[in-house]
Amino acid sequence: MAAPEPLYDLMLLLDSAAPDEQRTKILGDVRDAIARDGEIVGEHEWGMRAMAYEIRHKTDAEYHLLQFHGPAAVIDALNRTLRITDGVTRHRVIKLAPGTPPAPDVRQEAPAPRADDAPADEPAEPVESAPAS
Repeated sequence: MAAPEPLYDLMLLLDSAAPDEQRTKILGDVRDAIARDGEIVGEHEWGMRAMAYEIRHKTDAEYHLLQFHGPAAVIDALNRTLRITDGVTRHRVIKLAPGTPPAPDVRQEAPAPRADDAPADEPAEPVESAPAS
C-alpha cells in the first residue's frame, strides 16, 4: 500500500506597503508554481495582522496560508523564488504530520457572548494565580 502524499503548509507574509497588484501577482505565481507539479488543497487568507516582532522596520504584514501536496521540487522552487521576490516579508514551508488538525479560520470573528449565557447573580469562576516565588 502506498503512503499518502505528504501535506505541506506554506505560510506567506506579504509586505503591507507593496501595491495590491504586486501582492496579487505573488499569490498567483505561487498558485501556478504549486499547480505545475502539485495540488492546492486549502487556501486561507488571514488578512493584515500585526507581526510578533519587527522585520525590516515593518510591524504588520498580509498573512496567507496555502496547504498543498507536491514533490520536493515544488518546495525547492517556492523557496528559491520567494527568497528573492520583492514584496515577500517572510515565508515558511512546513511538512505536516499525519493527523494534524485543519487550519483555523482566523478571519472568523468570535461570537459575542449572549446576555443569557451567564446570569449576573452567579459569580465568575475563580482564576488560580501562580504562587509567588
